[in-house]
Amino acid sequence: MADTQPRLSRRGFLAAGGAALLGVVAGSAGHAAPGPDSVRLGDFWLFGRYEDGATELGFDEIDLAPVQLPHCVTPLSWTGWDPASWQDRWIYRKHFTAATTERHTARFDGVMTNAEVHLNGRLVATHEGGYLPFEVELPDVVAGDNVLAVVVDGRWALDVPPNLPRGGPSVIDFYQPAGIYRPATVGAVPRVRLTDVFARPADVLSPGRSLHLTCTLDAPVAGQVTASVRQAGRELAHGAAPIRGTTVEFAVGGLDGVRLWDVDDPALCEVLVTVQSGKHALDQRVVRTGFRDARFTTEGFFLNGRRLKLFGLNRHQWYPFAGGALPERVQRRDAEILRRELNCTMVRCSHYPQSSAFLDACDELGLLVWEEIPGWGHVGDDAWQRRNLADVEGMVVRDRNHPSIVVWGTRVNEANGSTALYQRTGRLARQLDPSRPTSGALASTTLGRFAGSDVEVLAYNDYTARRGTPFRLRPPRPGVPYLVTETIGTLAGARASRRTDSSSVRQQAELHAKAHDLAAADDRYCGLLAWCAFDYPSGWQRSVDGVKYAGVSDIFRIPKPAAAFYASQVDPAKRAVVEPGFAWDFTDRPSGPGPGAPIWSNCERLLLFLDGRPAGEARSRRAEFPHLPYPPFAADLVVPKGRRPELRIDGYASGRLVVSRRFSGDRGLDVLGCVPDDPELRADGGDATRVVVAALDRYGTLRAGTTGEVRLTLTGPGELVGDPVLDFGATGGAAAVWLRPFAGPPGTLTLTARHAKLGSATATVRLVAGRVATS
Repeated sequence: MADTQPRLSRRGFLAAGGAALLGVVAGSAGHAAPGPDSVRLGDFWLFGRYEDGATELGFDEIDLAPVQLPHCVTPLSWTGWDPASWQDRWIYRKHFTAATTERHTARFDGVMTNAEVHLNGRLVATHEGGYLPFEVELPDVVAGDNVLAVVVDGRWALDVPPNLPRGGPSVIDFYQPAGIYRPATVGAVPRVRLTDVFARPADVLSPGRSLHLTCTLDAPVAGQVTASVRQAGRELAHGAAPIRGTTVEFAVGGLDGVRLWDVDDPALCEVLVTVQSGKHALDQRVVRTGFRDARFTTEGFFLNGRRLKLFGLNRHQWYPFAGGALPERVQRRDAEILRRELNCTMVRCSHYPQSSAFLDACDELGLLVWEEIPGWGHVGDDAWQRRNLADVEGMVVRDRNHPSIVVWGTRVNEANGSTALYQRTGRLARQLDPSRPTSGALASTTLGRFAGSDVEVLAYNDYTARRGTPFRLRPPRPGVPYLVTETIGTLAGARASRRTDSSSVRQQAELHAKAHDLAAADDRYCGLLAWCAFDYPSGWQRSVDGVKYAGVSDIFRIPKPAAAFYASQVDPAKRAVVEPGFAWDFTDRPSGPGPGAPIWSNCERLLLFLDGRPAGEARSRRAEFPHLPYPPFAADLVVPKGRRPELRIDGYASGRLVVSRRFSGDRGLDVLGCVPDDPELRADGGDATRVVVAALDRYGTLRAGTTGEVRLTLTGPGELVGDPVLDFGATGGAAAVWLRPFAGPPGTLTLTARHAKLGSATATVRLVAGRVATS
């Protein structure tokens, strides 16, 4: 039967629904979001490859597919990414209904890589670069149906950092799938508007501490700007200044009672800023900040006057299946893993400004941040360098209210030379934010190209120790604060450290422990940030099938043995840890792990038991790691051939039992786990959670040597972000997928996992209306 329906029926449906398809959200604190009446542009975009006419108001949309933001332009697995699949031009179209024709703006938090924005068939803005937000004035919004069309250019040969107009995506060490991969909002804005508020604490360690405010308006007006500084729901002080022009600067004093922000007590303040004209409030914004004093010195790093040895990892923001296009809850989860599970005090955002949601979580968790401009190993031509300077400005202005950020990376990572450029980028950063030092990670083995005038902290990616040689670090350079920003990776360690590579992952854990021990031995090191937290997609040297296996956790954020070292570096009064650095699995080693098997723990004594019978005591390796707060142990675990006993490890601290772990030797009792990070999600189309699917022994320990396929089935109003069939043999007995609800009424998502030998397991996530906790 012939199709007699109008070809624009989908457009008609969207136009009829209009703004009813969108959820109302508040403006993002600390950013120039469109305003309190803005709507999140999440669900019901229409998407496809760009073709001529795709930005026109009457474009035939029948061949476009409905998608929700954040979005990646191409389907991805967890490995084997093909950059050709996203290197094209793409079109996103959004219908929204406006009740009035007042002033409107749209904000995009990140579009990879270049973008054109069209409203009702008219080009209104262009933007270059994929890692920073941009805001677009929307002229001629009409009452009724409007069409926002965004052309996304994901091709490599764009002269914007970190891309280069030559070489292809594999000349840098991370892939960059295209798309509108971060949130977007649109809404009406006031006639006079606060476009930026910089809240800079001053004299933090003195009784006369104050908050210096720089408020930028987009038009002058007769009136004043007021500010109320609050902490824990209580106003501490307030101030005001008259408006003269478009920049208003003033200080708020009386803050001697403010609680300082610290890694162990991340006490935040809210600053309510209001533009007033007579009795009318024209605009209002809330920004967050924290009072803390962070100093890099030749004698180490000091936070609020006390020495703090920085202990951390590097982080890429890329995920399996979605690239960077996973919602804010997922971005925040990485900060939780780094701070709460890996005990890091600092993370380096390598090698680009990362999600605002991730940085917000760092503020809340007490995780210090190194943030740097986009780039990797290369500096381009004059046009590229102009874009590089614009990135410095965009990064600093977007993020200078975050107390977690303690240094700006204004050099392109591992791009030596270009001193004149780096003097300009450093000077610009200091003009925009005089409260933080600048730096940039060097890779020269001689440091000969370091110019002391362009950075204030000497940061070095230390791959001095190569495979097959004893691990060592270069000594700090005299006369300048010194921070190790990378080490180990795939250069000092194995090419691939996967859970399935038992010898390489054991070596990787030892290298991470040795690196931090060496940094702790000398107060002149401000600290050490090892490479890296999570495996990531890359086509550069030493990648395997498009993945760099350098993380202490895998690309799914599931720990490898090296993560056990980080997990153990915490006060046992807070969390007692016993993590074997071996698999209690007799498939490859019929006699067990053998002599000297590593155990990562923060306990003082470890007693061993086999089938409930005493089997000796583990030996502290303090002599090998004299400067770690909690060195590892070695255990002699040789089992008679044919036996599969149960292992028990009892950990003691301060003379009492604080933890007891059991590990099953009987693989016939293994089960399948299917566990979500979050039991509830918002039913608004802008939320998601990870579900870890793993082979587990009877006591819940991951069984890395498990093989076979796991088949996944999702029921309920949402989508599975991930492969429906997971290969445990390739992923090391564990993998993860993400669940994303659709916008709609409350309901339930149910994920069922099935394995031929381990049986089935189910994860259930409730979908609720309104706000849901993110941590």
